[in-house]
Amino acid sequence: MQLLLGGLLVLGASGAHAEKADRFQPLNFAADAARVEDKQRLNILSGNVEISKGSMVVRSDRVEVRQNADGTQTATATGGPGGRAYFRQKRDGADEFIEGEAERIVYDGKTEIVRFTGRALMRRLQGQSVNDQVTGPVIVYDNKTSVFQVEGAPDGAASSGRVRGVITPRSSEPRAATEGGR
Repeated sequence: MQLLLGGLLVLGASGAHAEKADRFQPLNFAADAARVEDKQRLNILSGNVEISKGSMVVRSDRVEVRQNADGTQTATATGGPGGRAYFRQKRDGADEFIEGEAERIVYDGKTEIVRFTGRALMRRLQGQSVNDQVTGPVIVYDNKTSVFQVEGAPDGAASSGRVRGVITPRSSEPRAATEGGR
């Protein structure tokens, strides 16, 4: 059982969620090879995989995309540069992105939950600037609620399992108003 070290952290007070339109966008991909298993509703993409679905981007060595009965998709990405897969998605109504890397990334289109496992790192970017960043063995991000949970390894595990992060203070006033008053 994983020890919860990071608790729950809420990203921003704006209430911004993942781009709502992404859910209804087609999934576009490029890869060195693709295998389609219609009966299993499974697509296996391998070699330099790049996927886009609206503002969502996934890059890795291998991605398995399963079509769910309700029309949503679940994608499992593994490998990539340094053995890590990459995920990025714009937050709805804000100039912000959630971006992360891990040995394994699972995106569940039905629940809109992204699970980063193995040397996981997740950042919240405002424009091109990193505002918040967390690392740990497992990070679970809920796109609907903009809440993420960082889990450390249990006591006695092979890795230190420490959860680390940087959280940038937020002003309750819009940035332009405070800069103009100086």
